[in-house]
Amino acid sequence: MLEITREHVVCSLSAAHTPAARCRSGETVLFHTRDCYNDEIQKETDSPAGEFANPATGPLFVEGADPGDVLKVEILKIEVGETGVMRTSPSHGAYQHAVKERAARIFPIENGVILFDDCLHIPVNAMIGVIGTAPANGEEISTETPREHGGNMDCRLITQGTTLYLPVNTPGALLAIGDLHAAMGDGETMICGMECRGRVTVRVTVLKGVRMPTPCLDAGPCLCTIQSAATLDEASVLASRAMHGFLTEHGLDAQKAAMLLSLQGNLVVCQIVDPLLTVRMELPKTILDAYGVKLP
Repeated sequence: MLEITREHVVCSLSAAHTPAARCRSGETVLFHTRDCYNDEIQKETDSPAGEFANPATGPLFVEGADPGDVLKVEILKIEVGETGVMRTSPSHGAYQHAVKERAARIFPIENGVILFDDCLHIPVNAMIGVIGTAPANGEEISTETPREHGGNMDCRLITQGTTLYLPVNTPGALLAIGDLHAAMGDGETMICGMECRGRVTVRVTVLKGVRMPTPCLDAGPCLCTIQSAATLDEASVLASRAMHGFLTEHGLDAQKAAMLLSLQGNLVVCQIVDPLLTVRMELPKTILDAYGVKLP
């Protein structure tokens, strides 16, 4: 199996980056990832230097991926490290009124649980914070920012056993992955999840002649359209319209699709702490089954 080690990281997604590795469509690849603090917090008095902020491993060049294609990324396995780290911030997140200083805390992770304190152990529910392809039009976008290419979406449903569909904007797609969380609640309200290093095994497949409302996620019970914008209102509208467009492209008329989404679609906040905010629209896949819609 092809592996990309932690030495190969980028802090932006761009068509200008030199690929760390190349693979064929349908191949399985293992990404070794650093945590979002570049693995620099080894004790609670440490502060990251900031040279590599939110590093993502890669990029991976997928042979045969051309602009206009869709990259299907099946997340086969996520393994987290033996510790996680969280930091507080007096300037970001929902708790600026209460948090007066920046501080770090390191948590042991043992036997599938996070040892939060003497009273509480939290089950590991590992997810990928940053996963994306190179943006369109030659743009270079920080790995801290989510947009149409994916990136720092911090969607807790991007986890083991799910499938993410991403746009191909440049030859090879240039996929990068990082910012693993051992656990995170929807919203990521205190600027971070349980940040950790780890390993992600994926299978990447190039889909040609396929239209998908990228980025979108087959999360098992539901299909999610994921969108990011400057406000939650804007992101909510974009995610809703992306799912609406998917339904109308598969034969539902516009009025019926709008009614259906108002009845069965669920808008969920993914994160409120990145430079752009992220929302997902969840639709049960039983509805897709009822209309004979199959995912590629």
